[in-house]
Amino acid sequence: MSETDTSSEKLEEADIKRVMELLPHRYPMLMIDGIKEMRGTESAIGIKNVTFNEPHFQGHFPGLPVMPGVLIVEAMAQTAGAVVLNGLGQGAENKVVYFMSIDKAKFRKPVVPGDVLHIHVSKLQNRGPVWKFSGLARVDGAVVAEADFSAMIIDQAQA
Repeated sequence: MSETDTSSEKLEEADIKRVMELLPHRYPMLMIDGIKEMRGTESAIGIKNVTFNEPHFQGHFPGLPVMPGVLIVEAMAQTAGAVVLNGLGQGAENKVVYFMSIDKAKFRKPVVPGDVLHIHVSKLQNRGPVWKFSGLARVDGAVVAEADFSAMIIDQAQA
């Protein structure tokens, strides 16, 4: 393998500790447990271990617990936000990410306790502080949800 071969590119990962350094979210609103295969600010795969202990399962739906689709999209957005902030490095200090839009959301299969969501996010474009991503959530390789979404990254002082 030559020195210019990029096929052996070292991909970044973020465990839960690193995710919590990047995002302000905490229980019960932190929707990801880790991130693997981060490629700068371009793409990544977030991981969400779905457990029955989560508060939304008490009412959605009792006796037939299903993870709300909006929380799956939130997991996509958190994965993308963490990837962008990680990629910005020191430039991400005192930054906050605000959701702006959700487009083309589709929910294909229910997500239930015991499932492991693999949340694939890919950057579609970036203009200044606005970032647009495409997200695809899978369980055991099957697509369970997809959406395009955008967010704005601003200084905390402006928030």
